[in-house]
Amino acid sequence: MSNSGLNIIKIGGNIIDDEQLLNSFLEKFAALPGKKILVHGGGKIATRLASDLGVEAKMIEGRRITDEAMLRIVTMVYAGLTNKTIVAKLQVLQCDAIGLSGADGGTIKAIKRPVRDIDYGFVGDILHDSVNTASIKKFLEAGFVPVFSAITHNGLGQLLNTNADTIASALAVGLSSLYDTSLVYCFEKNGVLKDVNDEQSVINSIHADEFSKLKEDGIIHDGMVPKLQNAFDAIQKGVRNVYIGHANNLHLFQQGQFGTCLTLK
Repeated sequence: MSNSGLNIIKIGGNIIDDEQLLNSFLEKFAALPGKKILVHGGGKIATRLASDLGVEAKMIEGRRITDEAMLRIVTMVYAGLTNKTIVAKLQVLQCDAIGLSGADGGTIKAIKRPVRDIDYGFVGDILHDSVNTASIKKFLEAGFVPVFSAITHNGLGQLLNTNADTIASALAVGLSSLYDTSLVYCFEKNGVLKDVNDEQSVINSIHADEFSKLKEDGIIHDGMVPKLQNAFDAIQKGVRNVYIGHANNLHLFQQGQFGTCLTLK
């Protein structure tokens, strides 16, 4: 394992949709020392473009159905416009970013999600050992800052739409064999909150046993449950720590004052 640390930062669509918040975050990200990777979601641009092109955006239980037409759109937006806009902004900040999808350098392979109760279309699930750590290490050791979009491939020429949280977690797990890796989820809340209406009610740290209790008590619910489950899975597979907090507060990360820290014990 390399002695150097690696921070993998994930931002969601709500940050991408707010240019002022995005610009502020990118300044803090660019200033973060050491090796780092940025993973970004999609935002609302894909939905707007689909509407402009007359393509119906289909959602089931809050999840996007990615048919052939929508796959073309999300690829254009996620791996194209959104990814390259972020890369260009980082270059202005003297951060030598390089924009990637999972197909580039064969970095992340996935399989098309099997049809069970719902057919999600061209949605990719990442399997164990599907991250090409050797390729990513070459970028990192050459001084580049990889910026990953939420597009992967199956290794047979098919692109797939993949959840950005899952991509960030898979990268962190895979690269933890090479680097002392931390995973940071940035969104529009100060951390995991005891009271969703009180931004000051941040839970500073949560270990695995506490997570189960907080779920039972209904303090952690809805979309935060799978996010934290992914996080604890990553820790169990070798990631040092996982943090969840507000994108505006990333500058506090190095000081150990960022959001909620998740640990095994």
